[in-house]
Amino acid sequence: MSASTPYRIIISGGGTGGHIFPALAIAHAFRERHPDADILFVGAEGRMEMTRVPEAGYRIVGLWISGLQRKLTLSNLLFPVKLIASYLKASRIIQSFKPHAVVGTGGYASGPIMMAATRKRIPTVIQEQNSYAGLTNKQVASKASVICVAYPNMERYFPAGKIRFTGNPVRKDILDVDQKRVEALREFNLQQQKRTLLVLGGSLGARTINESISANLALLAEAGVQVIWQTGKMYIESVKAQVAGQDLAPFRIYDFIKRMDLAYAASDVVISRAGALAISELCLAKRPAVLVPSPNVAEDHQTKNALALVNEGAALMVKDGDAAMQLVQQALALLNNSDRCAQLSANIARLGKPRAADEIVDELEKLIIR
Repeated sequence: MSASTPYRIIISGGGTGGHIFPALAIAHAFRERHPDADILFVGAEGRMEMTRVPEAGYRIVGLWISGLQRKLTLSNLLFPVKLIASYLKASRIIQSFKPHAVVGTGGYASGPIMMAATRKRIPTVIQEQNSYAGLTNKQVASKASVICVAYPNMERYFPAGKIRFTGNPVRKDILDVDQKRVEALREFNLQQQKRTLLVLGGSLGARTINESISANLALLAEAGVQVIWQTGKMYIESVKAQVAGQDLAPFRIYDFIKRMDLAYAASDVVISRAGALAISELCLAKRPAVLVPSPNVAEDHQTKNALALVNEGAALMVKDGDAAMQLVQQALALLNNSDRCAQLSANIARLGKPRAADEIVDELEKLIIR
């Protein structure tokens, strides 16, 4: 391959932010080294990547694909048809775009495009975010060139010789959030002398956290706390209905926060689910956190993610079933304990892997640069 040839890279991952944002971080890191690179995303039609990726400045093509539901539905009956149609379209994309490599970060669409790439003997890189490997990544692992992981002991799921322990790639703007506090307070119209709680439900599974905050608006207001609250798109209308008529002056409520770097910069404590991406961002943002693992995930991997931090004295954890009674109370207690906040911040910072995206690009370059 000529060094003067602009590299063509396909990146596929989506369904939730946990798959999309690592994919974008890899794209940004690759383009930093190769500004003329042609990067094409492949996603699932109707999923959030079809909006988020173009907003980040990249082209995306959608496949007609979805996951299996737990009950008998028309979508389930159509799954074999969708899979075949998506694989055929993925093969056409590979044929026309002629990528030098394909990266899959998990999600429905990455399966067909990774399978089509390996059939054409195109180098492929899997990026697995969680301590429990996703179904799509496990299915395509045997033929992948390299598998980048964020947790140790992933030989349970993947061939040991292909594994690279890189950590999870996150958006680089999170690396320097401490320098953005003034800008962040201005962005969210917050007062510098007041403490700020950042509440993140995630793109899915935010109900318990939202309900816990809604039920304690008065308590938060009485404590003099400012709240940046991301409800998730699915819940924004129900949250607005729940809080209607109450004093919302201390609250900044959004369905989705685009400038997460500024949200972290403005915050003193974070409430969050314990997905892999959230954990990685908290480590790099160095923010004290109260984690609420979602119970609706495979192998209870969010609890394992959270305990990995709790056992290092790097975060607090509240079980989903206890959140209604304990979550806001623990967050307020932490906000009022500056020594504890400093301790958690120092400990969580030691767990971060700020070069994850660059190390994944290193692996990509080994595959495509001759």
